[in-house]
Amino acid sequence: MPTYRLSHAAELLGVSDDTLRRWIDAGRVCATVDESGRQAVDGAELAEFARTLASVHPRSATEAVVAHSMRNRFPGLVTRVVRDTVMAQVEIQAGPHRIVSLMSREAADELGLEPGVLAVAAVKSTNVSVEIPEGR
Repeated sequence: MPTYRLSHAAELLGVSDDTLRRWIDAGRVCATVDESGRQAVDGAELAEFARTLASVHPRSATEAVVAHSMRNRFPGLVTRVVRDTVMAQVEIQAGPHRIVSLMSREAADELGLEPGVLAVAAVKSTNVSVEIPEGR
């Protein structure tokens, strides 16, 4: 199983290096020492912690939703909206994830989507492609 240096692990969690160090000091995340003598986090533990972190994410952005069928929900901030006469391209930054949605301009206008607005990207797909980055 791969290990991740603290800076890379923090980036994957969408937090600062200092936050991850505080979580390690508090015992929320276990750190090991890699072959170069630096602190690192085991990949499996990092994945489990990320899942735990996501499950306790504040629900304020979705409180009005009573039920939903989509499991992939990414609360975040709208960072960019590009409108033309018919369509709108909306970008949401949800932790380390940048999500881009294409929708009708009318829908974007009705939702009041502008940079800085809190929104939830709900993703449902029948196909998911998995890639392995170089140098893993």
